[in-house]
Amino acid sequence: MCPNMHQIDDMDIQILSHLQRDGTLSVDALSERVHLSRNACWRRVKLMEERGLIRGRVAILDAEAAGCGLSVFIFVRAASHDADWLKAFREAVAAFPEIVGVYRTSGDLDYVLRARVLDVKAYDRLYQRLIAKVRLADVSASFVMEEIKETTAIPLVALGRGAG
Repeated sequence: MCPNMHQIDDMDIQILSHLQRDGTLSVDALSERVHLSRNACWRRVKLMEERGLIRGRVAILDAEAAGCGLSVFIFVRAASHDADWLKAFREAVAAFPEIVGVYRTSGDLDYVLRARVLDVKAYDRLYQRLIAKVRLADVSASFVMEEIKETTAIPLVALGRGAG
């Protein structure tokens, strides 16, 4: 549960479930779906926003239609593990809009990056720009052949444990 989060109940879980499916729902439509008054629903949403459980609401684009149909996982071994290298790496990956996810991992790899690009040539240009910005010990990539499941929805099962 988020720090400083109020007690989550079944109503909050219902609200979150609907918002994860459609963040464009008006307060009126949302309150109707969860069978709660407009004001009570609005207060619950606002509280979850203030406490950081709801970080924002966005439009989810079709990557293919937006010209970024190729999804790439980039596997990185760091050239160094000192604070200066880490700062340069964080600044470098933050500067590339094509890089949509960066994860520090355990095991043989230090980082896994996820990028969205037009094609393999666009990936190569991204790769060339990345290695020009920060020294990396090793870089490899895997291109996604088929996206079987991709979602932005967070499982709400853990929140339900505290529901009353």
